[in-house]
Amino acid sequence: MLSQVPMLLADAAADQDAGVKKMAQLSARLAYAMMCLTLCWGVLIATGWAQRLTGRQELRNGHMVLATAALAFGSLHAVAFTLLQTAAKFSFAKLVLPFLFGGFFRHGLGIVGLELMFAIAITAGLRRKVLYRRWLRFHQLAYAAVTLTVVHSWLGAVANGNLAVLWLAGLTILIPTATIAAARFAPPETLARLGLVERTGRPQDEVAAEASVLDVSVNNERCHRYGICMQEAPEVFDLIDDDRLTYERRPHPDHYAKARAAARACPMRAIELRERVR
Repeated sequence: MLSQVPMLLADAAADQDAGVKKMAQLSARLAYAMMCLTLCWGVLIATGWAQRLTGRQELRNGHMVLATAALAFGSLHAVAFTLLQTAAKFSFAKLVLPFLFGGFFRHGLGIVGLELMFAIAITAGLRRKVLYRRWLRFHQLAYAAVTLTVVHSWLGAVANGNLAVLWLAGLTILIPTATIAAARFAPPETLARLGLVERTGRPQDEVAAEASVLDVSVNNERCHRYGICMQEAPEVFDLIDDDRLTYERRPHPDHYAKARAAARACPMRAIELRERVR
């Protein structure tokens, strides 16, 4: 009877590990999906496309909910490896400090990606307490964090024999995510030709020919200092150190196109442009 105890314990440990691995697998897939949706929704809000599609301005809560879900499922996936009973068990130190305790390269990529996402989420709550432009640049590291985590997911799928599932479901989510992220950095003229944004105003050469003047104003009640306008038209808009937005009320004609792009991208629709002929 006593000789069977080690076998029973081994079977119980194997059953527990099987359940833990299933939990880790399910949480990983959910984290992957939430992460891609978070990136897509963030780009749609930052560019103003989400408001254009829905007619609503206050849509950032959805982005935060998706980001929280991605972090929660990603954390569950990581913690699950500490519950294993076999030699594959991870210590908390190994989960926090990648590449220092051996292990696979893909594990280190996932840990770095998840920790970077946590850092971005924490600093999001401190946005108004730090220099805004520095926070904005740091927030854009989310693209790198998503890239690291996607590579981690695909390498893990290859190693665990789940590539067929990720090949179908993963690509279905990843392709539109990558497309939207790439469109975020495309020139406004390219987006207009593709029909992703509306053409506003006349072409720049016609404006110059007629010697028109573009007046820029910002509704301070609507403006939330997100800094999207500064990204689109740094020659026209600028967030100074005390988090105040300064801008050129009458920009140079060479900057008209960028000013219009900034007005289109503003998620709060706070930028008003008035064009008049001299």
